[in-house]
Amino acid sequence: MTDLHGEQPDVACAVVDSGHGPIDIDELRKLFLFEKLTDGQLTKLAMSGKVVEFAAEENIVTQGEPAECFAVLISGEIQMIQETLSAGTVAMPRTSQPGVYGGATSAYLADRAPGTYQHTLRATAPTRMFILPGKKFAHIVTEWFPMAMHLLDGVLSGGRMQREVIDRRQRLTALGTITAGLTHELNNPSAAAVRAVGELRQLIKDSRMQLAQLAEDGIPPSKLRHMIEMQDACASAVGRLPPRSPLEISDAEDELGEALEAIGVSDAWDLAPALVNAGFDQMNLDKITQKVGREHVPGALRWLAEAVEISQMLNEVTEATERITKLLASAKQYSQMDRAPFQMVDVHDLLDSTVTIFRGKIGPGITVVTDYDRTLPTIPAYAGELNQVWTNLIHNALDSMGEEGTLTIRTAHDEDEAIIEIGDTGPGVAEAIRDRIFEPFFTTKTVGQGTGLGLDISYRIVAGRHGGELKCRSVPGDTWFEVRLPLRETVQTQA
Repeated sequence: MTDLHGEQPDVACAVVDSGHGPIDIDELRKLFLFEKLTDGQLTKLAMSGKVVEFAAEENIVTQGEPAECFAVLISGEIQMIQETLSAGTVAMPRTSQPGVYGGATSAYLADRAPGTYQHTLRATAPTRMFILPGKKFAHIVTEWFPMAMHLLDGVLSGGRMQREVIDRRQRLTALGTITAGLTHELNNPSAAAVRAVGELRQLIKDSRMQLAQLAEDGIPPSKLRHMIEMQDACASAVGRLPPRSPLEISDAEDELGEALEAIGVSDAWDLAPALVNAGFDQMNLDKITQKVGREHVPGALRWLAEAVEISQMLNEVTEATERITKLLASAKQYSQMDRAPFQMVDVHDLLDSTVTIFRGKIGPGITVVTDYDRTLPTIPAYAGELNQVWTNLIHNALDSMGEEGTLTIRTAHDEDEAIIEIGDTGPGVAEAIRDRIFEPFFTTKTVGQGTGLGLDISYRIVAGRHGGELKCRSVPGDTWFEVRLPLRETVQTQA
């Protein structure tokens, strides 16, 4: 939690009137923040501030209050929390490290410092804090470290600008991932629908012409009704017949083709495949011959074959549009665009929607294996942000494996945590760099291929936003990223 300083925004200070007093300079010297100060500086510091005790769940500093205090942890445990408009509640992991600090950390900026704090600093256990008025803190920094003050000012301003640029780029990258994957996946069903509609136009035209020809040939209305009944039966059978092997289908086409040829149907072998696809056999042929008469059988069969093909095309259009609808539903689930930021979610739905978005990037040599524990209950989470975690981890796994490999996604749970693991069969993460992979800007990719922020952002979402854990274990050919998330709402999300 040492990152309560630096680029972290300030927090408000609410000091109580009881349980406080002076502090000995030897106790101040034990804090890493003050360990290099002289006895004279420590004495002045001790005289300028005081020790305040806080009970568990009591706010030390409160978001939105005037920026008046600089607070340093002496003992106990604290947590920094921020309420934001875009991301809801943002909570840093708890810390008990003496010397971490918050409050008016930018007081040395004088008029340019924020007037109120943007974070709450909360005691999560009985805690002792060294409280220094913001004005005195600003005076000490300016007087003792004039050069450092200018450097800090530059780092703070530059860091904010850099973070804004990086965040915009990450959002655009995520948008590009969604768009590219969705566009690729939508292309196949939309192209199939367009092709089917084009064929339907011609088939419907031919069917009308064939019906007109039958009428010209003098088919009685009663026999035409029998044909329509047969057409309905054939159309209903398309796609609903028991599965048959290619050899069985071929034999059925040969048998029907010979039977049609025997009764004088000139284009028997062109009609046989469509009729067989609707379950038409010798028994049906005998039935239609009896119903419409031998002289009308060729025309009736052509009309039936065209009706079957129309039914097939309609089924293709239906399947294509249903596929498009499912893809859009997956994109909606992935983006969580109509959901509250914090909600109870099914992790499997999030994982499936992310894999769907990635289908266009998963090559033919990559096998995707899912091993889900369906007894895993829903969990409290920021669903859209977890999808960003899955996106980063799956993207890294695919990059690692290249053209061939196995991507495995599995879930499990213990008493109080959901466990999500994403594994790949790539070359693995070298032990020498394994401890650094979650650092900002650390990347093993070539220049222009990666920002080094994917795992850093994933770690901050899992640990900072959800109070969970993100770990990596790796050997060549077997790399796993393990995410652990609490099954119940934690203090971090309640704040």
